[in-house]
Amino acid sequence: MASPATTQTVRPLDTLRFDTSGPPQITSVVADHLRLLGARTDHPAPGDESTAAATITGGTTTLTGGGFDPAHARATWSGPAGGLVDEATVQAATGIMAVHGRRDGSPRGLAVDYAATATGVLAVQGLLAALVGQARGGPVRAVTTGADRAGLLAVSQYLAAAGAEEGEAAELAPGGPPFTSADGVRFELETLDPEAWAAFWKALEAPAEALRAGWRPFQFRYATACAPFPAALHLTARSHTWERIRRAAAAYGAQVCALRPLAQRAAEHDGAAPWSLLPTATEPLAIGPDRPAPGVLPGTSPGVPIGGPLAGLTVLEAGRRIQAPLAAHLLGRLGADVIRIEPPGGDPLRGMPPTCSGISARWLALNRGKRAVEIDIKSGADRRRLRDLAAGADVFLHNWAPGKAADLGLDSEDLARVNPALVYAYTSGWADRIEDAPMGTDFMVQARTGVGEAVRPEGEAPAPSLMTLLDVLGGLLGAEAVLAGLLLRERTGHGVRVDSSLLGAADTLTAPALRRAARGENPRRPAGFRVPRPTADGWLAPADTDARAAAAHDLSGLTTTEALARLREHGLAAAAVTTELSDLHHDPRFTGSISRDAHGAPAVPDPWSFA
Repeated sequence: MASPATTQTVRPLDTLRFDTSGPPQITSVVADHLRLLGARTDHPAPGDESTAAATITGGTTTLTGGGFDPAHARATWSGPAGGLVDEATVQAATGIMAVHGRRDGSPRGLAVDYAATATGVLAVQGLLAALVGQARGGPVRAVTTGADRAGLLAVSQYLAAAGAEEGEAAELAPGGPPFTSADGVRFELETLDPEAWAAFWKALEAPAEALRAGWRPFQFRYATACAPFPAALHLTARSHTWERIRRAAAAYGAQVCALRPLAQRAAEHDGAAPWSLLPTATEPLAIGPDRPAPGVLPGTSPGVPIGGPLAGLTVLEAGRRIQAPLAAHLLGRLGADVIRIEPPGGDPLRGMPPTCSGISARWLALNRGKRAVEIDIKSGADRRRLRDLAAGADVFLHNWAPGKAADLGLDSEDLARVNPALVYAYTSGWADRIEDAPMGTDFMVQARTGVGEAVRPEGEAPAPSLMTLLDVLGGLLGAEAVLAGLLLRERTGHGVRVDSSLLGAADTLTAPALRRAARGENPRRPAGFRVPRPTADGWLAPADTDARAAAAHDLSGLTTTEALARLREHGLAAAAVTTELSDLHHDPRFTGSISRDAHGAPAVPDPWSFA
């Protein structure tokens, strides 16, 4: 293949064209992102309504031009054995409804197209990875992904915990934020400091026993997707005005954020892409398909697919919690050698219960297959070690607090001096796009951007999901941004800085609702949308287009198997709702998909396959 390098390229897919077809909830994301990356199409944008085209089971996207051989991606709702036909049935089968419903005590569907959105991002990732592989002299590859795999990836941490050797460290029971003030303001509370938590509630005169008992479920809500607080904490919040609550939070180091409506987010939305890419080197670098990129290492690391499109590339990851570690995990599954930067003594989350062979099952879900190097970033000598590592790497990825990298002398400009070819990636909360933004954590971003309203249908009080929706989708967008940066580097010969954020994830997830709001329409889905139906022994979820017709059938006295058969007799599609994640191991809809790693922890399949 001729070299695709061109000094005129300013976006990674400039000069390329695409065609896409398939389920509109998936292809609308694919088309939006390919356009933002520079590709063009002659076809209008696909629709994105959740109830559209449930019978379209899969679609294809083809990228052509730019000196590349055509790249093909196929995106489906499920594999041959799955029988899943749309967002509702995928959420039901993969456990998304079960995890999202933990706060309420029964399965609940997300009123946003979460699995479809993730699938669209994964399809674009696959196309970018295929082109990066081509540009580095690899074979032409086609990629396949599915919403069922995206759903399993989204619940992978919860699945890992469900299959661990020991039980959860915190109770799995209904309950959680948001809180409501005396004047009716619904709000999220965030702090990582138990002393700030205690001081905040003491200032509001909460009972001492309640604030002590509430800290543990609050601390673990990211892991368990529920937070059974003492009722006294909710009663305390209801006894004070929003202004009093704001003053108490500001005085004692906690943060609060009122839930904002989608219409308000639509009015302020700046239309920015979910990531940004900025070349960092002033002179083109000698890289491309005819010579290896800096940092190429022989072979691949343990646990990485041999021959993946990123094989031979090195990723340094200094990530905490979910967003950056998941982005690096995906790059590793595409073949990169991932070296994880951990503090002296190792990542403390390695020991977070529940464990498998002494290692946190949740930690393994995000970090298996990575190598680790302990670096004390407060030490000048260790920061020099990190710069030396970056000099031989292809990607440096982190999600440190805003401004920390610059304070340490480890920002993109600093590392470009030692490695002008580096793709420097920062996954943040807000991307500096929101003034007076609260702490950039999943639930605070959900509250500030209207996600809390979007995930619940009309008639239900807004409430951010306690499933880590934005951390996971933000990790997917972070990996997508890195792949775009790698492709841009291959095409221009310049190093690249890429930035992604939880805010970008929120706007990607709520894009259809924001478009409805911008048109003056009700941005929320109608009452009863995507609510599972109880059966005699469980739950089932009708396909979105069949939900109204299914409501005419009394299924409560039937087993789930009988209820599904009854609906099929009437030409209606539905899926049994997975309520126990440990059952996914034996679910015939995912036969052979879920394995166990060397530590015995459950492992979901790679979200794409290449051929």
